[in-house]
Amino acid sequence: MRYDAEHKQKTRSKVLEVAAKAIREEGPDRIGVASVMAEAGLTHGGFYAHFKSKDELVAAAIEQMFEQSRARLKHEMEGREPAAGLSAYIDFYLSKKHRDTRGAGCPMAALASDLPRLPEETRALFADGARRLSDAMAERLDAMGYADPQALARSTVSELVGALSLARIEPDAKRSDAILADSSHALKARLGLESAS
Repeated sequence: MRYDAEHKQKTRSKVLEVAAKAIREEGPDRIGVASVMAEAGLTHGGFYAHFKSKDELVAAAIEQMFEQSRARLKHEMEGREPAAGLSAYIDFYLSKKHRDTRGAGCPMAALASDLPRLPEETRALFADGARRLSDAMAERLDAMGYADPQALARSTVSELVGALSLARIEPDAKRSDAILADSSHALKARLGLESAS
């Protein structure tokens, strides 16, 4: 039975959704094509109708993760003054919910340590996704009047990713919460956002 292009796209999207969650939770090296397809409610044999290889699946899932991250940034910024939008994004990013939802959220915090072992093409896709997210943040910083918004955006993204990563690693809940709160406070102070929330 042949399916139309819309059905094929919906199926591919479902596979990517399942793969993205698994990659965030387990890492790209530890996911299996058969388990991803089974979780998506499909047979292993159907995989090759959508992807040539596991590497292609991982690359496409990473690209989708960054699209979701940029959509989240846009959601937090939309309808708000630049400072208030950036403050809202920091609140989301350094929240307990984001920390505890490892199967969703920012791909940088979930995957940065795995990327050096992946193919160059996948690393380039990841770097491009990180750059576009940073560029979107730089637009807001530019609107706020900062002299070098690109450099400040790269630094801000690095601090967000580092803080979330360390909070996820910390086994003590109180210390993990403190990492999030301290980083949020320090970032907002550095960016002049204390009164923007």
